[in-house]
Amino acid sequence: MKKKILLIVSIVALTVVSCDDNDEPDGYADYQVAKALVISKEEFANSVDIIAPRPIDESGKVYSYQDYIFINDKYQGIHVIDNSNPLQPVKIAFIKIPGNVDISVKDYFLYADSLMDLVVLDISDINAISQVNRLENVLYNNIFWPFEADIIEYEGYDYETEILIGWETVTERRLIEEAESLRNGGGIFFDDFALAETANDGGTGEGGSLARFKIVEDYLYAVDSHNINVFDISDLENPEDLEDVYAGFDIETIFNRGNHLFLGSMRGMYIYDISSPATPTFVSEFEHGTACDPVVVDGDYAYVTLRGGNNCGALESGLFIVDISNIEKPELAIDYPMDEPYGLGIKDEKLFVCDGSSGLKVYDKTDIENLVALNHFKDIVTFDVIPLESHLIMVGDGVLYQYEYLEDEIKLMSQIGLD
Repeated sequence: MKKKILLIVSIVALTVVSCDDNDEPDGYADYQVAKALVISKEEFANSVDIIAPRPIDESGKVYSYQDYIFINDKYQGIHVIDNSNPLQPVKIAFIKIPGNVDISVKDYFLYADSLMDLVVLDISDINAISQVNRLENVLYNNIFWPFEADIIEYEGYDYETEILIGWETVTERRLIEEAESLRNGGGIFFDDFALAETANDGGTGEGGSLARFKIVEDYLYAVDSHNINVFDISDLENPEDLEDVYAGFDIETIFNRGNHLFLGSMRGMYIYDISSPATPTFVSEFEHGTACDPVVVDGDYAYVTLRGGNNCGALESGLFIVDISNIEKPELAIDYPMDEPYGLGIKDEKLFVCDGSSGLKVYDKTDIENLVALNHFKDIVTFDVIPLESHLIMVGDGVLYQYEYLEDEIKLMSQIGLD
């Protein structure tokens, strides 16, 4: 089934850096300028490559499979790290995949998005990774508008022959009069786009709470902003693209427990039944104010972090604990204030929250009405965590951290810079 490319664009007021005439007598000011990164369609179709380790540009999502950790470099590819000794992880390769954001692994086959394509890699020999399949136009484009920019430039981009693979945002000194002209539409042409768990025999890997990909038995579920994209991967080398399931608005993450998928969106948490795995069916939803929203589930509760500010909509940030004992009627049990939470994870009675620049926060969740703080690792920027059986993996701003579980706390085991 072919799908058209979709770029989700929100028309937002672009903020211009104001200046005082006394401070800037020459009429110039500094602006954040987003510039389109493009490659030819021919180059894109043959773009996957395995190269030596390289510095990370922007830390993305983290994924663990057997003795390896895979860290996404947003829109560029995947860093491969040998973690057979968690005390001394070693960077061994970089997989170039333009437009990549998510991956998932089953029985030595790695599935990765490359904009609207699904790429299948054989990683049975980690030193000789190879591409075995590429399904074209089966996903929706995951390149989002650069909300942080004051000026957006992509003059000369030919959408007939080229592919937009991302944005580079830089600070440039611009003449205020010209910058205001671009802000008012001179540099933006909307007509160019359509608006809008590890086993010895292979097994599946484990992603963090920010994942958009999830493998459940013989099916891969990949969420985009509106849909659950369903793939039958019973033939691992040759996934079959099945019918999409419309799931709502602003879908951001996916989590699985038993026969249910829990979708985190900017508007709420959606729950889908996958008893018939090829056709997920809606069960219920929990609504909240507009905010960025990953979710994890343990027992009778779903744990949801809401991050306000930026393009997320809400002003307040927090941790919401939702009672799902009645799966058809989820209800808020309690909420706690947070600063800028991203990913979260659970191991037994420990709850881990990546609170952005406020660091990693660890709680005892035995009594959800009274979370007990166990650790607070400050002075680090945190993004997402994976609580493994043996230890905790966390990725921050260009750094991979690993922590040892102790009875009532956790302790740093190792860290490795990715730059």
